[in-house]
Amino acid sequence: MTLLPLEFACMKLDWPAPDSVRALVTSRRGGGSKAPWGSLNLALHVGDCDQDVIQNRARLRQCMAGENVFQWLNQSHGTDVIAAAADNVVRDADACFTYEKKLVCAVLTADCLPVLFCNRQGNQVAACHAGWRGLGAGILENTVASFSVPPEQVMAWLGPAIGPDHFEVGSDVRKFMCERYPFMQKSEVFIKFADGQPGRWLMDLYLAAELVLRGAGVSAVFGGGACTYCDESQFYSYRRDGLTGRFVSCIWLDEAS
Repeated sequence: MTLLPLEFACMKLDWPAPDSVRALVTSRRGGGSKAPWGSLNLALHVGDCDQDVIQNRARLRQCMAGENVFQWLNQSHGTDVIAAAADNVVRDADACFTYEKKLVCAVLTADCLPVLFCNRQGNQVAACHAGWRGLGAGILENTVASFSVPPEQVMAWLGPAIGPDHFEVGSDVRKFMCERYPFMQKSEVFIKFADGQPGRWLMDLYLAAELVLRGAGVSAVFGGGACTYCDESQFYSYRRDGLTGRFVSCIWLDEAS
């Protein structure tokens, strides 16, 4: 799979997706938003100037040859997965999928885990927003279930998210996750907080997602490890900065190379 040559794309996706699949993750650089959203903020819901965000989105589409239509989502840490549509309507969901070419499935994040999916045939893709709430409620399994092929024919790529050294959570989060996924109690998803505070844990979102995906039958899981909190030059991080922007992780179908 090739990465489109965007000057503000932050990383190459290292996974064996078919040639018909295109994907990218933007950095926070290369846009027109002012501080504290500087500069390539792509979210309209974080207090940034709407016109700046609209121009940032237009620049993104222009660098993608201007032919692609984005399915933007109103994300709510839920479990809804919808079919993307090329009608420029923003829909309420935390994941979307498509079989249509040039229709971009996109999720906005700034610490939550973005997960991109495709099938091995290269004719269906999906994008998922998986914070701990959505992950613990089943958003990943719902996204896998949106595919028209068995899970073993689906592959997933884990995008940038807050890393386990910085994602401190309470016992309520651990209880919520472990009640749905008992295997997490014996895994290294939750590590006791180093300073010994009772009821505090460090959570590994990457590992949690990988275990859930493998439990759902997806054995081809790639990516993970890019920490939004650690890399201020590349990524927005809500946990680090509070008022901040959002970058996009997106995937679409194109003609096979």
